[in-house]
This record gives sequence, structure tokens and C-alpha cells, in this order.
Amino acid sequence: MSHSGRTALIANRIKLACLAIVLVLSGCSSPTSQWNQPPMAIPFQPTIQQQIQLARIDQLLQRDDLNNETLAQVYYERGLLHDSLGLRDLARLDFNQSLSLKPDQPDVFNILGVYFTQGAHFDAAYEAFDSTLELNVRHPFAQRNRGIALYYGGRYELAFEDLNAHYQQNINDPYRVIWLYLTELEQDPATAAEKLRNRYNAATDNNDWGWQIVRLYLDDVSESEFLHQIALESEDNDVLAERLTEAYFYLGKRYHYNKDFSSALMLYKLTLSGNVYEFVEHRFALLELNRLMTEVNLSQPVSVPEEEAV
Repeated sequence: MSHSGRTALIANRIKLACLAIVLVLSGCSSPTSQWNQPPMAIPFQPTIQQQIQLARIDQLLQRDDLNNETLAQVYYERGLLHDSLGLRDLARLDFNQSLSLKPDQPDVFNILGVYFTQGAHFDAAYEAFDSTLELNVRHPFAQRNRGIALYYGGRYELAFEDLNAHYQQNINDPYRVIWLYLTELEQDPATAAEKLRNRYNAATDNNDWGWQIVRLYLDDVSESEFLHQIALESEDNDVLAERLTEAYFYLGKRYHYNKDFSSALMLYKLTLSGNVYEFVEHRFALLELNRLMTEVNLSQPVSVPEEEAV
């Protein structure tokens, strides 16, 4: 059998396995067991192309005839490679080295801002995104990323301003709608669902798969239907891993908001399981886990020793 034939066979088997698991999940009545056997994809692995490209860049950096601008670009590209492989500490070193050689790089400030957000260093994140927008006011992601950083920093009004402005630039992007909804859920939970419905209805093109997440939040589809569609319509393992990464993250957000910490914990872990390192959802799953554990610890009653209670 050819390599492409074997790949297709494996992909079909994965799809069938996921469908079977979804059917099992849909029949489960106990919420505590709901995520014991979730649909899974084969985790992303480093490709030969990535490894070859990394080796070529390492060889290129050994040359002594490169000017600072070229070196800055090479370090940036190696940082992106390290980032795509989940080697974020190495990536951060490369991005900082690139900035030291050429300080006026909006894309570098943007990715460093995302890293600061992941580490809950929110003031540093705001400054990085501000620098990005000063250098390129039309940067495609900086305003959204700053809005998300503000959301995680608890500054919901400012987060709404950024995320709403970003949404207005493309009302057909479901992820802009989702992050606006998550922010409004913290501001005014009584009206958040209604506003989500209005934005869903306002979209002139809601064929993007991400709109299925919006339908889930609107309760237009059940969780089992949601997962069944992912398993049914993912044409290969890469698509399956990417969609499950998004699905588990936003499901985790829902359970987290409803104080079902055990389910949220499992779902955030599942978000990380596909190794889809470059997705926003994977990037912030660890941050969500840390926030969740803090909430759990705060919700536990503090026992006072008898001698102190007297």
C-alpha cells in the first residue's frame, strides 16, 4: 500500500473511532464520567520539513557576513519555528535577540505580547501590543490580542473596546464574536446571550466551522451533536486535532464559568493534548488551568486549628 493510501486509511480509522466515542458520550448520563473517553486526535509531531528548516537556519547563523537586519529576520524565523514546535522558551530568546538587532518589528512585539499574556504578565503584554500598534496601526492581530490580554487581566471594559473594534472589522469571523461574548459574560451575563444571538444573526456568512462553537454557546446544538460533527466532517487528522483543540477549549470555558471545575480541568487538559501549539486556544489553556486552580483553592474552606479558634 502506498504512503498516501496508508495515511488515508489511518485517517478513516481515526474518524470511525471518534464517531464511536461520540456515540458513547451521547449515551452517558453521568456528568462525572462524561470526559473519561473523549474523542482524540493523534497529537501533532515535528515534521521533517520543520527539522530541516531548523537545521538550515542554525547553519545560516554560523555565517559572519550577515548584517543586523538579515540576522534579525533569521532569528525571528527561527523563533517562529521554535514556537510551532512548542519550544517557547527558545522562541522567546530568539525573538528578544531579533528585537535587539532591529527594534522596529511589530510582529515580534505582538508574539512577545502573547507570551506575556500566557505567563500572566499583563502589564508587559499591554506594552508589547501598544508597541505593535504604534509601529503598525493596521496590524491584523495586535488589537485582538491586546483585548484578550485585557480580558485575562480583568479589565473588561477596555477589553470590550478592543474586541468590539476588532469584531467590527469583520462581523463574519466567529472567533471575534466568541471573545466578545466571553467578555460580555463577565460584564453583563444577563444580556450576553442575547447579544451573541444578535451577532450570530447579523453575520452574512456563517459557514465557517467556528460558527458551530457559537451555535453550541447558543444551545442550538448539543455537546454530543457538536462533537459528532467534528468527527464526521474532519477530513484528516490535522483538521481533527485543530477542531478538537478549539472545541475542548471553548467547552472548558463554558464549564469553568458554570463552576464545574472537574470537567473544565479535563477539557483544558484535552485542549493541550493535540500539540496544536500555534492556536490561541492551546496558548491560553495553561493560563486557564492556572486560573482554575486558583479559583478552586479560594473556594475551599480554610480550616482553623482549634487552639487558634479559641
